[in-house]
Amino acid sequence: MGLATPDTSHLSRPEYATVYEPAEDTYLLLDALEADRPSLLAQRPTICVEIGSGSGCVSSFLNTVLSSTSLIISTDINPAATRATRETTNNQRGVFEQCQTRFVQSFGDRLNNSVDVLVFNPPYVVTPNEEIDVTEEASAWAGGTCGRQVLDVLLPQVHELLSPNGRFYLITIEENKPNEIMEFLELRGLRGTRVMERQAGREHLSVLRFTRSQ
Repeated sequence: MGLATPDTSHLSRPEYATVYEPAEDTYLLLDALEADRPSLLAQRPTICVEIGSGSGCVSSFLNTVLSSTSLIISTDINPAATRATRETTNNQRGVFEQCQTRFVQSFGDRLNNSVDVLVFNPPYVVTPNEEIDVTEEASAWAGGTCGRQVLDVLLPQVHELLSPNGRFYLITIEENKPNEIMEFLELRGLRGTRVMERQAGREHLSVLRFTRSQ
């Protein structure tokens, strides 16, 4: 029997109308984290960061995967998402911190070389660039050209954030050119693997996992 999916029923309330609800991409990411549970527990992470936490479903689930032994930092630019994440994780044993910020900007360089598990389900839908961040809802899905305009801002920072044994989990669709993403991060010392994939309607979703090259 697998781990329970976190309860996000509170998202039905009007104050959370702009928050991205768990969907197929979310559940694929949960499955990938659960599949990696033995190696994640063996890694004994201290600091985990989810960028773009939305409902808080992934942050809450990651805490369960790690048996509540790590600090889970969740960031989102949408204040409603920050509140939703706090409510999703409220009843869990564990140490959580929510921060309204883009990526990890509010932390400056304090997280450099310190993040043991970094998770990002980015706004990956291919849209005109002018749709990015046009509303709080759009900030969760509108990705601009190739669905990469938001992600491409973060990618150069990933190798700076990860600890020596850190790992990075990323959701992509084929339009995001995942092989190109892996090549980009490989040049920065991170080896990428497509660990899980799933067809969801027209979207072919993948979870990419990156670790430092040995």
